[in-house]
Amino acid sequence: MMAAIEIPLEEQSGILTSEMAQPEKTKIEVRDFDFYYSQNQVLHGVTLDVPEMQVTALIGFLGCGKSTFLRSLKRMNDTIAGTRVEGRVTIDGADIYRPGVDVVTLRRRVGMVFQKSNPFPKSIYENVAYGLRIGGIRERVVLDEIVERSLQRAALWEEVKDRLDSSALSLSGGQQQRLCIARALAVDPEILLMDEPASALDPIATQKIEELIYQLKDTYTIVIVTHNMQQAARVSDRTAFFMMGKLVEVGDTNTIFMTPREKLTEDYITGRFG
Repeated sequence: MMAAIEIPLEEQSGILTSEMAQPEKTKIEVRDFDFYYSQNQVLHGVTLDVPEMQVTALIGFLGCGKSTFLRSLKRMNDTIAGTRVEGRVTIDGADIYRPGVDVVTLRRRVGMVFQKSNPFPKSIYENVAYGLRIGGIRERVVLDEIVERSLQRAALWEEVKDRLDSSALSLSGGQQQRLCIARALAVDPEILLMDEPASALDPIATQKIEELIYQLKDTYTIVIVTHNMQQAARVSDRTAFFMMGKLVEVGDTNTIFMTPREKLTEDYITGRFG
């Protein structure tokens, strides 16, 4: 029998209860998606459904295409010369790669949090308000309301409410990452992409980020890349295993970690590779 990662019974029952309580609605649908850097094909025929208001974790070895796939959902790779895609990626049924798509609007709908926190060298307040100002919001009362709400959603308000004019760079690493989450939430996205959001944090800060992810899925569809399989088991509803640019297997997290269908998935989860 494989030595699988154990998921506490209460978490297993929570997953099952959630799935039985309401049918899944697909937010992102990917079909036969290929991605190329010039002549180098990085993703091969990826087909994946991402349910609305759930956490989908992408796991796999370094360099297997997880981050490239994640960035493709926001069309962030468009700025790299020589890249091209084939296949379809739809959000709410609309193909995000079709001609004439307003990429600026798309990127507002899809927020992104990176591996390394990247606060601007501005005040805490201005970090959160930055995207709002770019979007044309100038009224201070409106900015104040959205900044406070975003910091509350990111579980940071109580820690910074008395020093909003202080530099964001004065915050701890974990606080900076939550500030970046607040900045992403301020423009009211529908989807939140997270690329290794806790990999550079200590265990306490990591726990806060994981608790925050669990809370945010009540409002947002979340896709997270993680190399930490225990983290994937803790925070996600569904898990997708990538290897060498291909999607090997996807399913509910309990099934992927306890009874995967594919031998490659089992070998990766149990550490038999290498």
